[in-house]
Amino acid sequence: MKKTAAFIFAIIISLNCFSQEMQLFPTNWFTGFKNTKLQLIIHRQGVANDVPMYKLTPAGMKLADGITMKMVHRAENPNYLFLDLVIDKAAKPGVRNIKLGRLNFQYELKAKNTGNSKTRVQGINAKDFVYLLIPDRFANGDESNDIVKGYRDETSDRKNKFSRHGGDFKGVENHLDYFNTLGVTAIWMTPVIENNVTLMHEWGNNVAGYHGYWFTDHYQIDKRLGGNDGYLQLCDAAHKKGIKIIQDAVYNHVNKEHWSVLDPPMADWLNNWPSFTAPNHREETLFDPYSSAYDKKNMLDGWFTDHLPDLNQRNPFVANFLIQHALWTTETFGIDGWRVDTYKYADEPFLNNVNNALYAEFPAIMVFGEAWVNTVIGNAYFTKNNLNAPFSHNARGVIDFQSCFAILSAMNLAKGWNDGVSKIYMTLAQDLVYKDPMNNCIFMDNHDMDRVFSVVGEDWDKMKMGYNFLMTLRGIPQLYYGTEVLMKNLKTTTDAMVREDFPGGWKGDSANKFTDAGRTAAEKVSFDHISKLGQFRRSSSALTTGKTTQFVPKDGAYVYFRYDAKQTVMVVANTGEKAFKPDWNVYAERTNGFTKARDVVTGKEISLASIEVKPKDSFVFELVK
Repeated sequence: MKKTAAFIFAIIISLNCFSQEMQLFPTNWFTGFKNTKLQLIIHRQGVANDVPMYKLTPAGMKLADGITMKMVHRAENPNYLFLDLVIDKAAKPGVRNIKLGRLNFQYELKAKNTGNSKTRVQGINAKDFVYLLIPDRFANGDESNDIVKGYRDETSDRKNKFSRHGGDFKGVENHLDYFNTLGVTAIWMTPVIENNVTLMHEWGNNVAGYHGYWFTDHYQIDKRLGGNDGYLQLCDAAHKKGIKIIQDAVYNHVNKEHWSVLDPPMADWLNNWPSFTAPNHREETLFDPYSSAYDKKNMLDGWFTDHLPDLNQRNPFVANFLIQHALWTTETFGIDGWRVDTYKYADEPFLNNVNNALYAEFPAIMVFGEAWVNTVIGNAYFTKNNLNAPFSHNARGVIDFQSCFAILSAMNLAKGWNDGVSKIYMTLAQDLVYKDPMNNCIFMDNHDMDRVFSVVGEDWDKMKMGYNFLMTLRGIPQLYYGTEVLMKNLKTTTDAMVREDFPGGWKGDSANKFTDAGRTAAEKVSFDHISKLGQFRRSSSALTTGKTTQFVPKDGAYVYFRYDAKQTVMVVANTGEKAFKPDWNVYAERTNGFTKARDVVTGKEISLASIEVKPKDSFVFELVK
């Protein structure tokens, strides 16, 4: 796919500019922000010709009540204007009528919400339990939006795993009590921004944008999910139920049918190459003391796929557009955190800038960087850390792939000096590289990975062990939708294999796994186990704010403690071939003063002296004096 500026603008000429309708980005703004600056993008065919060449004084020009224009930027493309505005600190909310040359439009300022950091934008921390879902695959609460006329893709077909299936915000909202039963305190949905795309060719198939990662308009929430109003309704309803919302961001790229690709404002809006060039995917190039400039550029500027043009965040207009969208979204919908996709592929100073802008306006907001990395050093590099690295990232948390790989190794009873439970031990032992490892989001699988129940060969003992690790290790646990009812599959031919519909989310489903009556005996055991751990964790100070002490694994037996002044939790896992009876002299520094242990899942209380763990078994105990 050719990507030179000349090639792109040749396409634009042939398109004859796709719309006469004027677009404003951001679509509205707010009073009460600490940063009073705003860069407004105006997009319409020939709009630059409607505005004269103003000679502005340093004080600028009063554009409307409470709005001052400091500068007009003219792009290479005459279909754009960029206005540098200042919103007066005393500006009042309301709609302004703005006249600029022959250009007339209305622009609204809304009041910043007084509930921020209280009932909304609360942040995410180690007290939370995150549930990851794909809205299109979770539940269909409103069949009327399954197909939206005028979108490039007007299909919905549950028989086709590559098509949209009709899941939406209303379906998620209808199951908020289900999340509460699980002990879930935060929902992370794959991106909700409009994916108004034709079918894209991936893995040899024509695929719809059901997963949400192919943005076409940042300021529109996909109408097939419920649109802007439906998203706000879900966020408000979730907050009332004590459930937070994490939004999935993508700063690295957009879809080729995004308005800024169909009609680029300027030649360097994208990172252009003579022909399609993929990144090397090696995050090491960013911190390797011996890295070449070529490899680093390839890593940051390569296109993820040929239909996902790479945004140039070094362009200040691109950066402003993305930063302002993050602020607008957080304020508009009251989301509590951001999970930033493809974090390691974006310009590093830009990432810090957008995070700082969010922190300034929303002090409690959480930002997780998603970087699928090869080492603990790579993991720590993309968050606040203690490394002497060439660049210091400021994301408050990270998606912790290294702990995931360690948990999977332990679940599969792998043996070796560096494998199995020893891999968990070694991974945690390297936490000294993080400023705060409690902000790491830990998990067993996600929408890009094989489902964990299949990874462990559908072995319940292994699955139970994984649940116990997930809910008790340091950090913020994340569960992938359907894992609690043992949904399974490997992505042997396509990602869609691990993104199937949640059974019971659609009318007429043969089984409803949202209800106890709809679950098999094995699914009931699984759901009961994770929900009891979730409920226990919700009220456990040791697990959510406590410290950790771990002991070197021996013969496949791994013991660690989470504790504070009020509570001590002991986790015991036996991945060896013989029964494990703890030598309490070894663990005395954490067990002295305690005589009993209560199984937090079954509620059964036993004496410490009677504990014996069979091969493949594991337990979470609260110690009792």
